[in-house]
Amino acid sequence: MKTSLAIPVTKTQSSKLAETDFSNLVFGRTISDHMFVADYKNGEWTDLRIEPYGPLQLNPSNAALHYGQSIFEGLKAYKNEDGEVLIFRPDANWRRMNESAERMCMPSIPEEIFMEGMRQLIELDRAWVPSAKGSSLYIRPYMFATDDYIGVKPSDTYKFIIFTCPVGNYYSKPVSVKVETKFTRATEGGTGAAKTAGNYAASLYPALQAQKAGYDQLLWTDGKTHSNIEESGTMNVMFKINGTLITAPTNTGTILKGITRDSVIQLAKDWNEPIEERFLSVQELKEALESGTLEEAFGTGTAATIAHIQRIHINGKDYELPEKSGDAFSHRVLAELDGIKYGSKEDSHNWIMKF
Repeated sequence: MKTSLAIPVTKTQSSKLAETDFSNLVFGRTISDHMFVADYKNGEWTDLRIEPYGPLQLNPSNAALHYGQSIFEGLKAYKNEDGEVLIFRPDANWRRMNESAERMCMPSIPEEIFMEGMRQLIELDRAWVPSAKGSSLYIRPYMFATDDYIGVKPSDTYKFIIFTCPVGNYYSKPVSVKVETKFTRATEGGTGAAKTAGNYAASLYPALQAQKAGYDQLLWTDGKTHSNIEESGTMNVMFKINGTLITAPTNTGTILKGITRDSVIQLAKDWNEPIEERFLSVQELKEALESGTLEEAFGTGTAATIAHIQRIHINGKDYELPEKSGDAFSHRVLAELDGIKYGSKEDSHNWIMKF
């Protein structure tokens, strides 16, 4: 995308790059030197700038802190063997962020501001993009209300920020999950399809209880009957039963439209893999586990990419999944996605933004 957008830059006087151990990255703990910032007021985005990453000054009456108008995205940048930076599907993240903004009564972000703010920020902090396979630069765009007003209404002002952090793998080994049949993440008519902070806040307590019991994540079920699998806390989920991939549809408004999920579906279609976008009932999952017809179960997400599931807990019983061979679909699709992201495989769907 050609642009003439000039963004003023204030460089940090004390870079943390030299003291960063890129061989020992804890996901989300190490933040790069700079951030892109824009302010929304009087109906337009203004004061675009890149400045040193640092604390924000907020008044105690800040509307986001009281009424939860806050949305975010997550995407990644990679470095190929030629030292070029490759960002995976940023256009999809921009569109999804604006869908979240509409649901949360927040202003849309022009494509040029989203893309150029991100590109120029990463160009400045290019040295923060890890080179090692399995590592990447996580990109966090987010927006929140900035009115100083105690009243239940959409804010008139907002702040949009992008910052980045070098990361390793989110999950270092296959995960254990528990089917949740008491607590609810989202219901039809709610905000489940929006990437808004409140959805994650509501999930923390039941997820913590599962972690205390020895599980990495929950498999959320529908809020009405708790009879159908929807998604996991950090990712969409897919199951391969009798040779067919099954994943929940995203047209109910209760499930996040995962970009990795969409990419996996597209690759499955490219490879003529049978796939069904439908709800898998807890009972059907239980029967597939007991009969041995569940061949694979895995999560899909930006942070996790492909997270293999090794254990599923349903109604008081643990089920262990068989170890997957190297030609399993989840292994093949992970290798394909990694190849595209790191530039070693053909990008036939034009998913990569390169600079």
